[in-house]
Amino acid sequence: MRKLGDTVTLFRIAAVAEAISWLGLLSGMFFKYVVVHNEIGVKIFGPIHGALFLAYCLVALLARGDQGWSRRTFALALLAAVPPLATVWFERWATGRGELNRAAPAES
Repeated sequence: MRKLGDTVTLFRIAAVAEAISWLGLLSGMFFKYVVVHNEIGVKIFGPIHGALFLAYCLVALLARGDQGWSRRTFALALLAAVPPLATVWFERWATGRGELNRAAPAES
């Protein structure tokens, strides 16, 4: 059985990792289109970002169940994966509202 804190920690790690991968991809795109016109940065960070994007979405799905998120909160978590660095904003927003700290809903 999974502990509640494990999902919260996993979500926080996924949010930060997804944001960092966004920075890597944006950096690769900058070098590709502005500096050296070389695709190596995009070839490296594109798949990494894609994998971390999917991982973040899956962990958000786990967190939704464990934390009892509303549809609105879950939708915000998924939407936060699209703009650069928004997953970190969402993680902090959700923590501030108690969405990532409260006890799991009672099982029936």
